[in-house]
Amino acid sequence: MFTGLIREVAKVKSFVGSTLTIKAQHKASLGDSIAINGACLTVVHVYDDGFSVELSPESQKLLAIENYKDQVHIEPAMMMGDRFEGHIVQGHVDTIGTIESIKNNGNSYDIFIKVDTKYIPYIVPKGSITVDGVSLTVNDVAQESFRLTIIPHTMKETLFKNYTKGTRVNIETDMFARYIAHILKHQTQHATTLTWDQVDAISSAF
Repeated sequence: MFTGLIREVAKVKSFVGSTLTIKAQHKASLGDSIAINGACLTVVHVYDDGFSVELSPESQKLLAIENYKDQVHIEPAMMMGDRFEGHIVQGHVDTIGTIESIKNNGNSYDIFIKVDTKYIPYIVPKGSITVDGVSLTVNDVAQESFRLTIIPHTMKETLFKNYTKGTRVNIETDMFARYIAHILKHQTQHATTLTWDQVDAISSAF
C-alpha cells in the first residue's frame, strides 16, 4: 500500500527488455515493493546507487511506458507504524489519461485530464485520484475528463512541471469508489442484498 506522496524523483539509468534500472537515493532491498510513476513494482536487483525492477508484458501494455525514461516518481511501500498521509493507493493503475490542457492561475494550476468514459464513475468530485503516483484531489468531473488544481510546490517538486498537452499519464482511481461500484453492480445483476457477513469479509481484506 502507498500514500501517493512522492518520496523522490529518481533517474532512469536504463530500460532494457523487461528490466528498468533506477538511480536513486532511496536504499531498496531485494523484494521491496516500490511505486514507480504510480505502478507497484518489485525490486529484483539492488546496487550501491539504486535498484532494478521488472515490468511484465502486461504491465508494459497497460502503463504510459514512454514516461519510464529520464526521470520517474518513486514511493516505497508503507511500513507498519508509518504516519499515514495522502490517501490509500494500491499501486494498481486503472487506465491511462491524456492531459488536455494546463492553465496557470498564478498561485495554482488547473490540469484537465481525459480518460476512457468507463472510468468516470470512479472519479468523484472532491475525491482522491492518483496521477503518475501523485495523490491529488479532483475538483470537477465531466463526461470524459476531470479537473485538478495543484499548487506551485507540487508543480515544482514533481514531474508535472514537464507535462504538456497530449502527455499520457498513469491513473489510479479511488479504491473505495471502485469497490462500491463493483458491489452495487453485483447486487443489481443478481438482485440480492449485501449481508453483514459479506460486509465483514470485504472489510477483513483491508
